[in-house]
Amino acid sequence: MAEVRVGLGFDVHPPAADRPLMLGGVAFEGEPGLAGHSDGDAVCHALADALLGAAALGDVGEHFSDTDPAFAGIAGLDLLGRVVAMVEAERFAVTSADVTVVAERPAIAPARAAIRRAVAGCLRVAEDRISVKATRPEGLGLTGEGIGCLAVALLERA
Repeated sequence: MAEVRVGLGFDVHPPAADRPLMLGGVAFEGEPGLAGHSDGDAVCHALADALLGAAALGDVGEHFSDTDPAFAGIAGLDLLGRVVAMVEAERFAVTSADVTVVAERPAIAPARAAIRRAVAGCLRVAEDRISVKATRPEGLGLTGEGIGCLAVALLERA
């Protein structure tokens, strides 16, 4: 019988106009980026936390400290790939993932397919096992001026 586990991840970053916006490994031209020790890719960070949680391996901050210069500016897909390797070392495989971006802007729909493709490649799953959605907080202040992301990941170990 297979062992199935689920993990939940959340990440949020404030804006930083001096860098490009990266979400799910995709650049959003003309949009202000997100602040952070890494590239601020909230999609990849939320997914990484979901994977680590499902495998009971802690969280992103535990493995990729924001005080460690080795991770300064690390690309979200690179960080996510490292987490996938950690999960696979525990004999888990990613089954599927679902992310919801919470932001007033940018619109995610035009980049949805590119994000799905990038994330699926990093997680080593078919694109149809990755869901990418977005919602606007409608001025309620849920993310301030920044961007947040919720992610759920399903792992399986035989």
